[in-house]
Amino acid sequence: MSRDLEWVSALAHPYPPVMPYASGYIAVDGGHKLYWETCGNPQGRPALFLHGGPGGGCSVNSRRLFDPQRHRVVLFDQRGCGRSRPHAGTEPAGALRANTTAYLVSDMEVLRRALGIDRWLLVGGSWGATLALAYAQAHPERVSALILRGVFTARQSELRWLYQGGASLLHPEAWERFNALIPERERSDLVAAYHARLTDGVCNAVEDDAAFLRAARAWCAWEDALMTFLPHCDSSVTTAANAGDASVLALARIEAHYMVNNAFLEEGQLISSAHRMSYIPGVIIQGRNDRITPAATAIELHRAWPHADLHIVADAGHASSEPGILQRLIAATDAFARE
Repeated sequence: MSRDLEWVSALAHPYPPVMPYASGYIAVDGGHKLYWETCGNPQGRPALFLHGGPGGGCSVNSRRLFDPQRHRVVLFDQRGCGRSRPHAGTEPAGALRANTTAYLVSDMEVLRRALGIDRWLLVGGSWGATLALAYAQAHPERVSALILRGVFTARQSELRWLYQGGASLLHPEAWERFNALIPERERSDLVAAYHARLTDGVCNAVEDDAAFLRAARAWCAWEDALMTFLPHCDSSVTTAANAGDASVLALARIEAHYMVNNAFLEEGQLISSAHRMSYIPGVIIQGRNDRITPAATAIELHRAWPHADLHIVADAGHASSEPGILQRLIAATDAFARE
């Protein structure tokens, strides 16, 4: 799913780059150690940023969605990616073990307690929105508000749109390239086919780094082709296209691991369980031309969670860095900071 893009100019952000005032590693179940950091005002309103992917990791611009004078911003790299260890780009067998949505929700609780936070604002886009919803529905008493962008709930209809049809009609050339790596007999389930090529070598203890990397870059290139609606941007400016081999492998492996398992969620769970967070205020920000997570899902979530405000941004796609999306995100974090 989504990655944070790094091409946005400093002028797009009202807040300057900020360095963490504290950081470290925290041990969690399954042999994982998660990297975390906090920045902004230690006495400010607690806010947790949830990165996309799954498997994307946090970026320096993630910190800049928040007023550093008003927010105590917490960021962490989810299991298997970023600075957390083991890393799916170098230790895939360990990184994919004990790596499910339920484990990630548990990790957030471990981190919250370790930092002494009672309740926090959750901010996430795409997969980050998925994880925010899963956490809020499991621990609604620990969430002060939600800001979601490009909502993804891992239902079969959403997975079919992205990996079997739908989006392929909008970008047929990129779709052909995505299919090219897979024999025709396996193309009825591209997620399973890619998952096998990204992880089966691990299971068989046979490493073919070149083959793994070809599959990983093909997987990421398909999503990059859909990422932004802006005409002057293409996959050459996204972090996935320019990232190092280990980061690309981690992103593709973890995404395929989650997608082949329906994100370890029951079908429709995040929509049908929205009543559990009915009293939590929120903002949903959705690009009208989002080709990765179409607007229908955001609208369905809003119907199930009417306490949230829904903003459809006309000239925007999926990327958090598109000006219309970015403006809405920062306006939302500012509004909750003032409350």
